[in-house]
Amino acid sequence: MAENEKEAPRWIAGIEPAKELLAATGTQILEIECREQPERLRQLLRAYAGDSAIRFELNKFRDLAARRGPVLFIGMGASYCSSISGSVMLQSHGRPSFSVDAGEWLHYSPPVWDDPALSVLLTTSGESAELVELFKREGNQALGLICNNPASTCWTLAENKLPILAGPEYGNATKTYTNATAAAIILASEIAGRPWQQQADRAAEVFSAHLGPIFAMRGDLERFCRGAANTEIMGRGAAYGGAIMSALCIREMSGHRAAPHTGAGFKHGPNLDVDASHAAIIFALGRVAELGIKLAQECNRRGGKVVLVSSEEQSATDKLFPVRIEAVPEPWEGITSLLVPQALTLAMVERTGCRLPPRFQYGVMEQ
Repeated sequence: MAENEKEAPRWIAGIEPAKELLAATGTQILEIECREQPERLRQLLRAYAGDSAIRFELNKFRDLAARRGPVLFIGMGASYCSSISGSVMLQSHGRPSFSVDAGEWLHYSPPVWDDPALSVLLTTSGESAELVELFKREGNQALGLICNNPASTCWTLAENKLPILAGPEYGNATKTYTNATAAAIILASEIAGRPWQQQADRAAEVFSAHLGPIFAMRGDLERFCRGAANTEIMGRGAAYGGAIMSALCIREMSGHRAAPHTGAGFKHGPNLDVDASHAAIIFALGRVAELGIKLAQECNRRGGKVVLVSSEEQSATDKLFPVRIEAVPEPWEGITSLLVPQALTLAMVERTGCRLPPRFQYGVMEQ
C-alpha cells in the first residue's frame, strides 16, 4: 500500500536518465556535461536562427520590449549569471537593462514591478520557488521566460517563453549556463535590432576549438593553484557573469572557497589582503582587457598567483599562468570565460573527490 502511494520520480526535465548515467560519479558527470557544451550551443544557435516557433517567440519579446522602460533579466544562481551578458548587450547599444536577483526582486520591489518594459525570468528547472511566485503575482507587468524544462510550472504559467535546449543536466550548471547565456544575448540582440548569427557562430567556433586544449592542461592549472587559501575570480562586463558562475562551479563541486568580483570592485578593498596565499583567475577579455592585465600585474607584485585568461600572448612565470583564448565579439566572452574555471574544477575534483553528487530528480523547491 505504502509502495503504491509513492510519488513518481520527478526526473530532471521529465526524462529518465540512462542506467550508465545513474551509475556515474559527480566527477564523471561534470566532465561529460562540460564536453557536451559545444554541440548543445550549436544546436541552440541553429534553432534560434531557423525554428519558426522560436522566431515567433522572439518577435513577441521584441514587441513587448518596444514599450517605454528598462528591460530586466531576473534569475538566481547560474540563471542570474547567464542573464548578465543579455543586460550588458542592451546597455552597450543604448537600452537601459539590468540583471537582478529574483529573491530580492520578489520581496523588495513590488511597487515598481510594472515599471520595466519587459521582465525576462530565467530558470533552468522552471520550478524555483521565487520564479514560480513571480509568475503567479498579479499585475500589468510584461513577463517572459527563458527555461530548460518545458514540463515545468514556470513554462506552463508563462505566455512568452524561449527554450534553453541544453538537455537534462545532472551536475553543475555547465550546459545550461552556456545555452542560457547564448539565449539571453540573442534575445537582447533581437530587441536592439542587431544582427547576431555571425558573431554567435564565431563564439561557438572559438568555444569548441579551445575546450579540448584547455581541459588537457587542467592538471597543470590545478597544480599552479593548489594550496591557495581561497580563489578570487575577476571579470568585467559579460565576463563578470562568467566570474560569478566560475566561483559557483568551484565551490559547489570541490568545496574550495571561491569568490567573484568585478575588476573595479576587487580594487576597492579585497586586493588589500593579496599575498602568497592568494590565487586569482582574471579574465582580461573584451574592451577593457588591458585593465585585467594591469590587475594581474598588481596581484603578482603583492605575491599572489594569477591565472590570466586573455586573447593576447603572455609570458608565464612562477606566479603567472597565462591561458590564451581567441577573442570573440562582445558580449560572447560571457561564455568563453568559463572554460578555464571549468577545467580547473574538474582537475580539483579528480584529485580530491567531488563534493556535489549528481542530481537526477527535482526535490522540493523552497524559498
